[in-house]
Amino acid sequence: MSLRAQIIILVVLILALAVVLNAVRKKSMRLKYALPWFGCLIVLLIVSAIPNGLVGLSNLLGIYSPVNMVFFLGFLFSLAIIFVLTLVVSRLAERIRKLTQAMALMEKRLMQEQKEGNKL
Repeated sequence: MSLRAQIIILVVLILALAVVLNAVRKKSMRLKYALPWFGCLIVLLIVSAIPNGLVGLSNLLGIYSPVNMVFFLGFLFSLAIIFVLTLVVSRLAERIRKLTQAMALMEKRLMQEQKEGNKL
């Protein structure tokens, strides 16, 4: 990997790390959702900073260029983050369904109590 490509990748990763850190600091992203991002970015920073390790890993996996290896790792980490977020969305959808059902039952009880109160 050329030095220029390595520097560009490192700068982009550091900027992404700063964006995620700023989102956590401003409380627009919860820490538990930012941790996978931090992990992925730190691993990519380490792999990008050690070009010989990246060359060895790309050769081991049969990937032509170490730069392609960085983007492949980024793609894998993105898939992992998407999977984690899909799990979170699934849990939230289930909670919303349960809350909606509970609210409907409470409204039904309230309507019945109001009807019984009007009859007396």
